[in-house]
Amino acid sequence: MTIHSDQGSQFSSHEWQAFLKAHNLVASMSRRGNCYDNAVAESFFQLLKRERIRWKIYADREEARRDVFDYIELFYNPKRRHGYTGGLAPVEFEKQYFNRLESIC
Repeated sequence: MTIHSDQGSQFSSHEWQAFLKAHNLVASMSRRGNCYDNAVAESFFQLLKRERIRWKIYADREEARRDVFDYIELFYNPKRRHGYTGGLAPVEFEKQYFNRLESIC
């Protein structure tokens, strides 16, 4: 599994690198001077924190997992409007895209 982050000191520390290695995780950091490497992941996690989990306290990991899954599958993909897609939710944008492809073929 890949963990996306910026080059902040907390993500380049020896402790963090040891944690990743101990859990068979791979770090993905944006390169200096290229702020777009992880822009999509950083944008998503910023929204997830702001819109869903910032003020919540979960009883356990399973409750947090279910809540994040619900956010992604029941809100973010089918309902949340995105500026990049012209104000459409990802599911609607994808549906329109495939409809256009069908009309071309």
